[in-house]
Amino acid sequence: QVQLVESGGGSVQAGGSLRLSCAASGRTFSDYAMGWFRQAPGKERELVAHISRSGGSTSYAGSVEGRFTISRDNAKNTVYLQMNRLKPEDTAVYYCAARGRMSVTYGYWGQGTQVTVSS
Repeated sequence: QVQLVESGGGSVQAGGSLRLSCAASGRTFSDYAMGWFRQAPGKERELVAHISRSGGSTSYAGSVEGRFTISRDNAKNTVYLQMNRLKPEDTAVYYCAARGRMSVTYGYWGQGTQVTVSS
């Protein structure tokens, strides 16, 4: 089992920045690729950013490319999402998730943290 706890959400004006953190416990953190997802009211959950087990490979949704940065610190069992130039359409609940070495799906999820961007 992997337990994930997000923090760092909040309210910010458009153009501002937030940094989300996700602390993991329970298993060897570096065995898991990590993702940040978000879900806005009335919309499906979408993958925002992904990072490989080592942190050497990242990918982003087109809507956040160039504004968001995912990173991880395996020594601290933590993955981050730096969000810059935030837009009202970034408003959502943000979740971190873990995907095991032999898995094609994200099997572990945090409880989510709310991000609200006002215009």
